[in-house]
Amino acid sequence: MLKITSQRDGASDGVSLIIEGRLAGPWAEELRTYCRRTFDNQQRCTRIDLTDVTFIDADGKLLLTQLWQQGVELRASGCLTRCLVEEITKAGRTDSVEWHGDGSVG
Repeated sequence: MLKITSQRDGASDGVSLIIEGRLAGPWAEELRTYCRRTFDNQQRCTRIDLTDVTFIDADGKLLLTQLWQQGVELRASGCLTRCLVEEITKAGRTDSVEWHGDGSVG
């Protein structure tokens, strides 16, 4: 199960997402769809809070990597989630990655 809560981020005029539960399989696709809808509504996701995420699979990690490449800040607590976020952010951002309305990155 996955719960997504959005909050207006007044400092950046974007949207912060609070994720709870498992970011795996169909739930990773659910987050991708949610982010796509946010983009389609001319809003920018600025931060994803992973504090209450209990598990992230390969699909979830790929999505978080793509979102981070777009400039989304990832916040995590807990040993495993923090380690995964560190692994994602150590790779560095590439200038050629951008979010497309269809949810793809490239």
